[in-house]
This record gives sequence, structure tokens and C-alpha cells, in this order.
Amino acid sequence: MARGLDILIAGAGIGGLTAAACLIRKGHRVRVFEQSAALGEVGAGIQVSANGVKVLYDLGLRDELEKVVVRPKAFEFRRYDTGDVMQTMPLGETHEAAFGAPYYHVHRADIHAILAAKVQALDPSCITLNARAAEFSETNDSVTLKLADGSQYSGDVLIGADGMKSAIRKRIVGETPTNYTGHVAWRATIPAERLPADIMDRVVTLWCGPRNHAVIYWLCAGKVLNFVGCVEYDGWEDESWTQKRPWADLKADYAGFHPDVQTILDAVDKDQCYRWAMNNRKPIHVWSTKRATLLGDAVHPTLPYLASGAVMAIEDSAVLARCLSGDEPVAFALDRYQRNRAERTARIVNESTEHGSLYHITDAEEMKREFARRNIAKSRAEWLYCYDPLQTELA
Repeated sequence: MARGLDILIAGAGIGGLTAAACLIRKGHRVRVFEQSAALGEVGAGIQVSANGVKVLYDLGLRDELEKVVVRPKAFEFRRYDTGDVMQTMPLGETHEAAFGAPYYHVHRADIHAILAAKVQALDPSCITLNARAAEFSETNDSVTLKLADGSQYSGDVLIGADGMKSAIRKRIVGETPTNYTGHVAWRATIPAERLPADIMDRVVTLWCGPRNHAVIYWLCAGKVLNFVGCVEYDGWEDESWTQKRPWADLKADYAGFHPDVQTILDAVDKDQCYRWAMNNRKPIHVWSTKRATLLGDAVHPTLPYLASGAVMAIEDSAVLARCLSGDEPVAFALDRYQRNRAERTARIVNESTEHGSLYHITDAEEMKREFARRNIAKSRAEWLYCYDPLQTELA
């Protein structure tokens, strides 16, 4: 397979933009089709461990990232009411020394803007807005993407990076309904000036409680505190990230939590509380045709309990770019890509779900015993953070 493929990407989220940048730098022509009228990202904070940061550094984004990220010192697992520390996972210099890159907290909007600027610097005409992917067709020699407005574009490869509701996934693997996990998530951000100066060190604190937990950490170079609350709810809700809900409901969900959590919730902008349902799908191992494939949430949506959803999309992008820049036919390259990603991403999905159960144990002593018998730092070091998508041998 010669270099210089014509590659179509549906979706300009973090995964789609990372893939575009990786592929352009390897000499391919890339066109990204984004359904929104403007480039942007909703949501709040994400965590990016060394295995994802290596890809971002390889794209030349280190300096821009350092302006907006936070480098947390540690990950703390605390009991929701007493604040007892049940386990600590060192980050900071320990993480960087062990895995070759730092651990970052970053606002989705910030990392998205940095990636968009990179893609546009590489190719100013790369991204088309108001362009919603609807379906595609393919032959042995090409693939054609059809947009919702009826326009069509052809190329050598199509990548579906169009998220949970992916139109490209539907065409490749058929109807696969999302699974409501029984959990909903609250999110809110609080400017640092609204909070006591000593409210929280630069760590990730995960407050674990009965059928409920909260993850709190700093963003935007320490100017903003990020709150994500995950609560078990029996009813199904849409997975939209933009549904505002009453602050009183948020406060009620965290009744009984530690006074520090209450202080943070009391400082939330009461008109800026969002709640959405969390959905995932059972892992699959085949998500490519001869000319089309998937990455990120389009193929392996997951709960956020390993803080690795965005990182998996970043890893996907780097591995896919490597596979497509070899000397084998497109169909072989796409098969190589999915074979090298399927087991790892399935483990992320499954272990994220399992960790949700750990964080929500009702009995305090049982929860402490479960944390005591695990070494979370050792486990993640052995298989999650040590992975290098730029260098790992591709089977």
C-alpha cells in the first residue's frame, strides 16, 4: 500500500481530530466532516495518562498543553462520609518517571481547541462543518460517504469517529442499542475564587459511597475545580451532556457526603448543573469492512471509571495511523488495527464497569476490605499506563 491515501473522517471530536493530525503527518490527505456548525466540545474535565500524552507530545502539542493542564500529585480513594483514605495511587513525578510522560487533567474544550488548531495548521481546508454523516457505500477500490444533505465524498478509507450514536457504526455492525448502565452523571465546574484556598490539593479525589461516588479535581491550570458525580438511578434518561437539572437535586444526591464535598457543591453555579445517563455497549472485536473502520466511542463507549475513555480514542488514532501507513492493502491494515485494539479496549470497558461496583459498595467495612485487597496502582501500571501506542509491536 503506497503512502498518500485519501482518508475521510466522520466526526471532529477529540478522537477524530487526533486521527486527522496523526494521518496528515504521515503523508495522507484527510477530510473531516463534522455535523456541528462550529468546532467545539461540551463537557468538562478529562484525565489523560502517559499512554495518551505520548501521542499528543508526538504531535508537537506539549507547549500548548502545558499552558492549560494540571499535573495532579496523586489519586486518592476516600470514604464518602468520613474522608478516610482507603488507597492512594501516586501520579506526578512518579507517573512520569515510570511511564515516560506526565498525567494530565485538562478541560475538554481546551484539548479540543488545541487539536483543532493543529489540524487546521497542517491543512486549513481539512474540516467541513454542518456535515452530518448519514451512511456510506464501498467497492473494492474506494469508499463513498453520504452526508445528511445528500452530498457525497469518495476516498480510499472512511473512519467513523462520530461517537455513541455513530451512523458509520450502524452501517458496519448493524443495530446495536446502547445499554443504560443504571448510572447517571452530574457535572459542574467551580471557579477557584469561590472556594476556600485550602479546599483541596492538586490531587484527584474519588469519594466512594453507597450506590454513589464523586470525582473531584482541578482544571485550567488550577483556576477551576471539576466535579463529576455518578449516582445509581433506576430510570433511563437520554445520554445528552447538555441537560440542565436543578441544583437542589444535585445537593440531595450528595446528602451525607463529607463537609468538603458540601462546600464544593454549595459553590456551584445553581443554573449550571448538568446530569445525563451513562450508556455503554458490550465489547465487539470486529468493527471494520474492507474500506471503513471505527474509533473511540463509536466502537467502544465505556463508563469513565478508569478515566480512560478519551485516552482510548487517542490510542486508537495513533495505532490506526501506523497501520494505514504500512505497505499492505487497506483491508489488511484495517484488520490489523482492530486486532491490535480489540482486546485492550474490551478490557477497558469491562474493568470500568467493575470499578463502578467497587466505588458503590454500601457497607463501609466491606468497601474498606475490597480496597485493602487490591493494589490499583500496581494493576494499572502493569497493563494500562505502560502501553505506548507509538511503539507497541503490532501483531
